[in-house]
Amino acid sequence: MKALSKRTKEFANIADKSKRYTLCEAIDVLKKAPKTKFDQTMELSLKLNINPKETPASVRGTVSLPHGTGKTRRVAVFCKGENEKKAQDAGADFVGADELIKKVSGGWCDFDVAIATPDMMRDMGRLGKVLGPRGLMPNPKTGTVTQDIEKAIAEVKKGKIEFRMDKQSNIHALIGKLSFETQALFENGSELIEAIEHSKPPVVKGIFIKSIAASSTMGPGVRLDLANWRNKS
Repeated sequence: MKALSKRTKEFANIADKSKRYTLCEAIDVLKKAPKTKFDQTMELSLKLNINPKETPASVRGTVSLPHGTGKTRRVAVFCKGENEKKAQDAGADFVGADELIKKVSGGWCDFDVAIATPDMMRDMGRLGKVLGPRGLMPNPKTGTVTQDIEKAIAEVKKGKIEFRMDKQSNIHALIGKLSFETQALFENGSELIEAIEHSKPPVVKGIFIKSIAASSTMGPGVRLDLANWRNKS
């Protein structure tokens, strides 16, 4: 039997596996965990009541975290002409058309979000095999295919993130750094959970979210009380 690490033993002393916590309580538990040499990221993981084999419904959307993510997000904008200068002035990290497409088609993906103007989408089609599996393909539904690239860049830089259900009906999304104040993480997490709740497909009946767990980069998951996760007491 594999021996438990020192971190795991210490965490077991402050987190009760049988308990279901409010979001604020879960944040406080993770903050009490053994410290690391870096600022850990906090994430929420949600299990949805969807069977991908039986239901064609998928869940995908965006949410603007009121306190940002705490991470510097690199944005690549695929555009032409005068839009290139607009993108650069708005803070895009990488801007271009044919040359940028060629670079990405070769496997380069050193960015976190891709934005494209509508006139670029025909050419973007050949990047589907590169960007698709990474969840980076621009999509009108998430606001990453738009003529208003300045607004799109600003939203991403301020904390707009995308959430997307995987093949196991899970959604994993970061809500900030563990160094954030508890209230800031609570508000970010609340925005995410509520956005996912509102994205429930009409074909899904009954309970939509089966479970929610909060975790940090180096810490195990802490389960939330689905009925009372909003409580602050």
